[in-house]
Amino acid sequence: MNETVLERPAAIPQRQTAPVAATRRKDTQTRGYLLLALAITSGYLLRDLGYMTPESGMGYWLGIIGGSMMLTLLLYPLRKRIRILQILGPTRFWFRLHMAFGLVGPLLILYHCNFQLGSINSQVALYCMLLVAGSGIVGRHFYARIHRGLYGRKTSLRELQQDLAASVDKSHGLATLMPMLVARLNKMAVEMQGCSVTQTLGIRRSIRWTFTHHFTHFSLWLTARRELRAIAENSSIVLRDPERLSRASSKFIRDYMSLVGRVAQFSFYERLFALWHILHLPIFLLMVLSALFHVLAVHMY
Repeated sequence: MNETVLERPAAIPQRQTAPVAATRRKDTQTRGYLLLALAITSGYLLRDLGYMTPESGMGYWLGIIGGSMMLTLLLYPLRKRIRILQILGPTRFWFRLHMAFGLVGPLLILYHCNFQLGSINSQVALYCMLLVAGSGIVGRHFYARIHRGLYGRKTSLRELQQDLAASVDKSHGLATLMPMLVARLNKMAVEMQGCSVTQTLGIRRSIRWTFTHHFTHFSLWLTARRELRAIAENSSIVLRDPERLSRASSKFIRDYMSLVGRVAQFSFYERLFALWHILHLPIFLLMVLSALFHVLAVHMY
């Protein structure tokens, strides 16, 4: 290995802001789900104390607020499809509100009913609401797989393939140090993105990636370690800071595999999201009708 290549400052990758931002978003979402789970668990454990009643007081108003939030969810698809509603603000704002209200609204409804089942009409409304909330969480997962970030624009298979092809060039010289690792990465990428990806549902490819990527990741990490040890025997530069190069190579492998996984599973998730879209709207409308019937039944009888 040429010593001059190893002495380049670019041989060790610099931290990139995009992956860091993605990691922070993921951490924030994880904390949000944990808080939601804590609120649901606490309310369920305290249901027998009688702090909430659906008919009056705080329980009644939580039902009004939660129901209004669920009804507000309809504004996002209307804002996206009706041009005159652009005066209401950007679509991204309404999408974020849609995501937030889709979680907070059902939580308030659960507190409204004190985590207990009531009459038949209230049970139907509750089950429909829970079905919509669960469907929304599943749809969010599909959405993130085919968009650039949770609030980003929709990507395409070609764009992901271009990102994959450019990722080696963005390794800041690390790829030059480990040609064996790069060869294995490129071979894996070719195997996971054939012409059939654009022509079929890609179920087999997606399942294969799901069950093999952890083993592949470990195997690639071992290859990188072997190459770094071989380089260190001929270079004092690498021998001086092996841990930093090891961390950089691990990050390079992780980011590259993340892109390969998105390419391998893109067609599958794109079709799942389209199917989810067809099913989610009827379920939502059924929830609205059942909730309206519940409100009328409660106040009339």
